[in-house]
Amino acid sequence: MKVHLMYRERDFDPKVALQPDTDALEQDLELETLYAAMSQGDPFLSDVLRKALLQGLDDPAAITYRQRILLDCIEHPSAVREVYGLAVEAIEGEKKIWSWSVDYPESVLRRAVDTLEFFLGILKRLRAIADKQRQGFRSEGLARLFDMVERELDDTYLLRIEEHLEELRFPQGVRMSARLGEGFRGRDYVLRRFPIKRRTFAQRVLRRKPKFSFEVSPMDESGHRALSGMRDSGVRSVAAALKESTDHILSFFVALRTELALYVGSLNLHEALRRKGAPTCVPVPSGVGDLTLSARGIYDVCLALKVEGRVVGNDLAADGRSLLVITGANQGGKSTFLRSLGLAYLMTQAGIFAPAERFSAGVSSGIFTHYRREEDTTMTSGKFDEELKRMSAIVDRIKPGCILLSNESFASTNEREGSEIGEEVVRAMVEAGVRVFLVTHLFELAERLRGASTADALFLRAERKPDGQRTFRVIEGEPQSTSHGEDLFRRIFEVSERTEVPQIGARH
Repeated sequence: MKVHLMYRERDFDPKVALQPDTDALEQDLELETLYAAMSQGDPFLSDVLRKALLQGLDDPAAITYRQRILLDCIEHPSAVREVYGLAVEAIEGEKKIWSWSVDYPESVLRRAVDTLEFFLGILKRLRAIADKQRQGFRSEGLARLFDMVERELDDTYLLRIEEHLEELRFPQGVRMSARLGEGFRGRDYVLRRFPIKRRTFAQRVLRRKPKFSFEVSPMDESGHRALSGMRDSGVRSVAAALKESTDHILSFFVALRTELALYVGSLNLHEALRRKGAPTCVPVPSGVGDLTLSARGIYDVCLALKVEGRVVGNDLAADGRSLLVITGANQGGKSTFLRSLGLAYLMTQAGIFAPAERFSAGVSSGIFTHYRREEDTTMTSGKFDEELKRMSAIVDRIKPGCILLSNESFASTNEREGSEIGEEVVRAMVEAGVRVFLVTHLFELAERLRGASTADALFLRAERKPDGQRTFRVIEGEPQSTSHGEDLFRRIFEVSERTEVPQIGARH
């Protein structure tokens, strides 16, 4: 039985290696906060969610397939959690079934029988959920899963399993046939079924032994070893077949648990955001290379999870723009806005909801981040060299259709040098078909980009009120030559508006 809840025609592989820039992406977008909210402390959920989010889809149809499953899950959360719980119970329960040896067919068979009997109870409960809930699910993925459960686990099949289990416990002993081989040794052992005969109580009590029979003395160790060997020869093929069957059922539950993990984690996140009054939406994806990008009320989901109250959302109309340049007041929300875009893309391409009232975008073939790093005493070279090395590594891997989130890149050198390098990098990326979202306080860099920009660039600015108040909204606007650092000076040092702020290098 195939689960196919992550992909329409194939299984999700959680063992696929992640890209080498994963650590930087996780650090820059603060994904640990997202993992924690979605997994709620479950290491298995956290691991699967991490793989699912970082192995983004670039096919709008595949994204939509998952979105519809998630909508079903949001409508029926208790049923989805119950199925997930059954899968966990099956996997954990199988580990506890004891076997005294894995080398003897008899022991393998005994454990396989116990395992199948345990699985049978789980399968019956899964079938009951399917019977009860099937009509409520409309998505292709979940409807197909429950249809398969009802079809494959019908009453006849479940009854047949019970009958086989009864026989495989050998209540009448082991019946088998064999041929004489070389040296009068047995060969071609075949396990035989006992004929089904309904006997009365008197017949069972007074039944005579077969005409050709013998008994081995309890003291005959060699004889008992020989009989044990013959019994193992008879049950070996059955033991192997039954173990293969239990392994198949176990693999189904493993796949079910793994692929439901994305949706259970998404339910956890959805409920956490709903408690905070934070909106979510089903994003509208379009193909790789399409320059659609618009949003209403988009916000940083990781920030929303960490703070009390509702965070400020932003509106964005950037259809057809391959370059977004974000400037403005210090601590005005520029980096937060950039992170909100990265998270919205990541969540959209994982096939789940987006942190916004509305979000539509052309999907990317890869998301890269280049953020300013704090000083690191372990660095073997200068901070500017470290920035250049990270950008070089990105250039080696980035390709058309990708997105680059750049936050204060090349700010570790002087403005002239940083602006020259930044302009060259940004223009080369855009010309190569990479979509660039750039946050910078380098006025010269912003002006260079604006001076030669075409209609494919959009300039945004962190809003600042005349009194210096930050609204944490990002609005369309040209770059300004100041980041209004004196606002922070006045706030931190509680300086009056009438007091002249000292300039660096001035004599007093």
